[in-house]
Amino acid sequence: MRELSRRQAIIGLGAFTLVLAGCGEDEAPKKAADVSANKAGAMASYGVNQQFKATEPVSFDVLYNNHPFYPLKNDWLFWQELTKRTNVTLKPVAVPLSDYEKKRGLVVGAGQAPLIIPKTYHPQEEAFVASGAILPVSDYMDLMPNFKDMVAKWRMEPELDTLRQSDGRFYLLPGIHEEIWVDYTLAIRTDILEKLNLEVPKTWDDLYTVLKAMKAEYPDLYPMTDRWGVPTPGGNLLKLVAQAYGTKGGWEYQHATWDSAAGKFAYTGAMPQYKQMIEYLRKLVDEKLLDPESFTQQDEQAKQKFNSGKSFVISTNAQSLINDYRETLTKTVEGAKIAKIPVPMGPVGDYKIAPRLENGVMISKKALENKNFVAMMQFIDWLFYSEQGEEFAKWGVEGTTFTKDASGNYKLAKDVDFVGLNPGVPKHLQKDFGFSNGVFAYGGTTKLLNSTFSEEELEFQKVMNARKPWPVEPPHPFNDEEREQASLWETPLKDFVTQNTLKFILGERDLSEWDAYVKELEGKNTSSYMNLVNTAYERFKKEHG
Repeated sequence: MRELSRRQAIIGLGAFTLVLAGCGEDEAPKKAADVSANKAGAMASYGVNQQFKATEPVSFDVLYNNHPFYPLKNDWLFWQELTKRTNVTLKPVAVPLSDYEKKRGLVVGAGQAPLIIPKTYHPQEEAFVASGAILPVSDYMDLMPNFKDMVAKWRMEPELDTLRQSDGRFYLLPGIHEEIWVDYTLAIRTDILEKLNLEVPKTWDDLYTVLKAMKAEYPDLYPMTDRWGVPTPGGNLLKLVAQAYGTKGGWEYQHATWDSAAGKFAYTGAMPQYKQMIEYLRKLVDEKLLDPESFTQQDEQAKQKFNSGKSFVISTNAQSLINDYRETLTKTVEGAKIAKIPVPMGPVGDYKIAPRLENGVMISKKALENKNFVAMMQFIDWLFYSEQGEEFAKWGVEGTTFTKDASGNYKLAKDVDFVGLNPGVPKHLQKDFGFSNGVFAYGGTTKLLNSTFSEEELEFQKVMNARKPWPVEPPHPFNDEEREQASLWETPLKDFVTQNTLKFILGERDLSEWDAYVKELEGKNTSSYMNLVNTAYERFKKEHG
């Protein structure tokens, strides 16, 4: 999961009102395309939590993010049962996970994308808005009753508005969680903590103390090595440490961060809080507490170091704890124990910082020409936003992959494993059946989210849910002219910030040069960029309150 920049505004009622919201006084409202001729296969009457089934067999191609842990199989029960229930056949265009973002950009930009383009994180869709390569999906919400019901029921308007462009529309259908869900954090060897009489670290300062003690006991090792550094250097680690200081880094890095004290946006990579993040990580590297290869090594290298006992702390989420570490580590290192710890806290205090919006689905502009367009939107609404569709995508087929008791509690079939719930059995929910697939299964009620969690993970969630939610940032959507100008600056700026962040952390550039670095950023148009951001913010605030 990635943290989103957030925008607040009032969403109007219905697609037409939503579009009106983005129009200035002198602009004509932009209307949704007439799709009355493209209803082949659509249900004449389709509503909330109603089983969607196309009135004739239809098929849609879908860009498919092929995960190496559960590589695509054409004979998965997921595909067969999906067609049985919905009369829809999905035709996956498979792309390796490692190449997904690049390949998606190429095919969308060339107008050759499949109709359905999942696994897109905001603001990645913005690159395709000006060209018209993707649909303004907010125009077609009346075709998606489950989505509209979910937004209204869970009061998602402020979060949903994070996706809006200056025309008032949004171009990405997000996965939606009922409540904030924190998953990514650190895993730590608890047997080492016990050996050294150390407590589980609650703050980043505590973690420093723990790492120092580990280093003293094992001077030839780096106590911490990390993963998820490719393609984003320090992706999860920078994200977590930046959050603790009140800024954005790693996976969540965006150029602008709201400065509530100043009442305007600041350039993230030049903020004092961003420098504090760097100073903390530089200290860990300087004192040989953090493996300097953490920011650039492949995941397999990081996992091998951790699972062979050469390091004791590493980034994790719930699935990685089980799938990537525990089983291998406990077989390799006698007596090894591991836990997923609550996200360490920093100067900002006891906040939980994560979105209720997940990665989402873009729709190719070609879909409007498809005779089955309405059926496709109904199908997407059922699969991603209905209770039945979400249960199906996550758990599979009742009686085959799971059972459910009278209270609605789920239980995996005895011969099926998932995240270590049934270890040692012959079948796997993802690998053998295609369910709980990250392309299709995300979002939903907290009960559904928690349904696959172990007692250990539920305890982690209990601690995180006791924390306060981080405030939502105000909106600052660019108009087309601003977006065109901003796009010329953003990539060089992002590259420069990334390069220098690593240089500072790894000691290749002295922190005494911070002010010089900030001036170098200004030479790359940060002042002009932030003028665009704050102008967009003031305009949106004036027009929408």
